Amino acid sequence: MSGETAMSGEIAGHGGVIHDLGYQHYDGPRLGRAAIIRALYWHSLRSAFGIGRGVRAKIVPILTFVLMCLPAVANAISAARGGGRIVPYDTYVFRLRGLVMVIFVAAQAPELVSRDLRSHVLPLYFCRPMRRLDYPLAKLAAFTVACLALIEIPLLLLYLGTIVSAGGGAAVWNQTKALIPGMLIGALWAVLFAAIGLALASLTGRRAYATGAIAIYFFLSWSLASILIGVTGGRSGPAASPLASRLAGLVSPPTVLEGVRQWLGGTSVSPVPRPGSVGVLYGVMFLLLLGASLGVLAARYRKAGA
Repeated sequence: MSGETAMSGEIAGHGGVIHDLGYQHYDGPRLGRAAIIRALYWHSLRSAFGIGRGVRAKIVPILTFVLMCLPAVANAISAARGGGRIVPYDTYVFRLRGLVMVIFVAAQAPELVSRDLRSHVLPLYFCRPMRRLDYPLAKLAAFTVACLALIEIPLLLLYLGTIVSAGGGAAVWNQTKALIPGMLIGALWAVLFAAIGLALASLTGRRAYATGAIAIYFFLSWSLASILIGVTGGRSGPAASPLASRLAGLVSPPTVLEGVRQWLGGTSVSPVPRPGSVGVLYGVMFLLLLGASLGVLAARYRKAGA
């Protein structure tokens, strides 16, 4: 008995101590689901531009933004010397825009979602008062705004550099009417690229794999569309191209967006043939690509939150 009593006392002495670490009970307001979504959105938007991270995280956003602004700067110099606007609002510089957007999305989309997957923090998000779809929606909204900034700010610089040298209010109004469709097309670019980029990045927690998957998809599909347009005799301008050439752009997001622009009435010269009577197919393909990307995001995070 005396041995058992001594052992019990020894266990109690070693396991019954409570240390006061100084934590205090939170008595403030519980902000709830809306505040969590806003915080997640703001954090994701900052992450898309590398804000709050090291210098290396800011290299791609800065370089892509500078590259995207170069045509606007060149246009401002031309306008200041008495020349007209040399860069269209709706296409901007199609190949440059496509290239820069692919680089930005491939580099930054994994920054928003792959890191959380790899560090297994999603259960921490979903244990709070938020629904499973709140996470991808906040990420998508933030990344769409980031893509919008990359596309629309150069357009605004292009507009400002043009109207500074414009002669009179009528010229300024003409530039404004040309700018609005260009910004609407830019919004379509931002929404589609952000959705596709996040959908592909959400499939893996390894950033290198996500970046590779996004870059390979965009570059391969774009190269395939360009090859098909070339071998089927596609040509830009008012003359009609062969049907096969007008359908070739349906295989790649950048050429789909260019087909949608022309279908909606855009007249700027483009390397993608005018779709003509099959233009509605480009609108349908845009919706299919966007719907498929949103579906992948919803399914991915419904499963992740289970």
